[in-house]
Amino acid sequence: MARKKNSRAAAGSGTIRQRRDGLWEGRVSIGTDPGSGKPIRRSIYAKTQKEVRERLTEITSTVDKGTYTKPCKMPLAQWLDIWTEDFLGDIKPSTAHLYRETVRLYLKPALGATKLESLTLHDIQHVYNTLGKRLSPKSVKNIHGVLHAALDAAVSAEYIPRNPTKGVKLPKREKPDITPMSEEEQMAFLQAIKGHKHELLYQIALFTGLRESELLGLCWDNVDFKRGTITVKQQLRKDQRKGGGYYMTSLKMSSSEKAKTRKIMPAPFVMHLLKEQQIKTLEMKFKAGELWTDKVELDGHEYDLVFRNDDGGLLSYRTVFDCFKRIVAKIGIPEIRFHDLRHTFAVNSIRAGDDWKTISENLGHTDVAFTINTYGHFVDSMRQDSAARQESFISALFG
Repeated sequence: MARKKNSRAAAGSGTIRQRRDGLWEGRVSIGTDPGSGKPIRRSIYAKTQKEVRERLTEITSTVDKGTYTKPCKMPLAQWLDIWTEDFLGDIKPSTAHLYRETVRLYLKPALGATKLESLTLHDIQHVYNTLGKRLSPKSVKNIHGVLHAALDAAVSAEYIPRNPTKGVKLPKREKPDITPMSEEEQMAFLQAIKGHKHELLYQIALFTGLRESELLGLCWDNVDFKRGTITVKQQLRKDQRKGGGYYMTSLKMSSSEKAKTRKIMPAPFVMHLLKEQQIKTLEMKFKAGELWTDKVELDGHEYDLVFRNDDGGLLSYRTVFDCFKRIVAKIGIPEIRFHDLRHTFAVNSIRAGDDWKTISENLGHTDVAFTINTYGHFVDSMRQDSAARQESFISALFG
């Protein structure tokens, strides 16, 4: 009696046969069932024996390396729903909302029906190229960031063996124009805001380079008059969802870094402006009477904000923005943004001879290289102006 062949196969081994319908079938063992001890086999099909053999070799290799991932038939749209529901708990509400909108507006319509295991770099590249015809490079990069994060999570969950977004080519992003105010524009602006209810806020923005969100989130316990310092550790943000409210959050940092604080030592004049703001706040409180809110409550915490509305509540982004745009339009520079006050401070610091490290730390940049890359061309311009002045002086001497 012939000996019966052992039906068990080592993990990764495979067999090939041709079926009656002409297709070639390969069967490979991908492991052992922990309950029954029987081998777990997977079948693959192709039109040629060579193709089956190549695929079997690929699978066997991943089994041997311990990197084999069971094929996932889940559509990308389903995984994106799972990801936005269960994997965004550690990010800001406004950021999570933007991720969900990106999924809804761009990723689902373009790739939602594609199964996770079938998603290729080519598929993704084609979508990015198409979107790049109607969206800015920055927008495409943001969409890529969302998809990349979602598929990284799919890799961690072992639904796919690797992230297919790796290797895509993103459209080149042009460096945004930096438009600081000229000295003449600064003088006109300071003249125009005299007596304005937000005069002190605008002045402090111009002379510290603080972001609007950092100014609106600044509290009195962040101001040390004795040492002449301001500790910047939080910012006031607004949830972009319809009807969303304000919330306090940590400083703007890259996703790979922990939230940080920074301490700046502005010009003594800025501390004088803050003392003026204290007096102004007391006057506003006296005028509002019982309507005054001593401390603003957000997310269960109370904040003694430096800048308030007439009743002591939050000073809204919209109010500050609208007033600012009316002022700059009035003096003939309507293209200037509130954020350009920050750029103006940076360029003024360069003109004053501050070193790059100090400028970078005052602005709260992640590294000095970013600061130099952003503002370095102003140094070249200043050198050219200096050379031109020297040339005029020399010409006058020997003319």
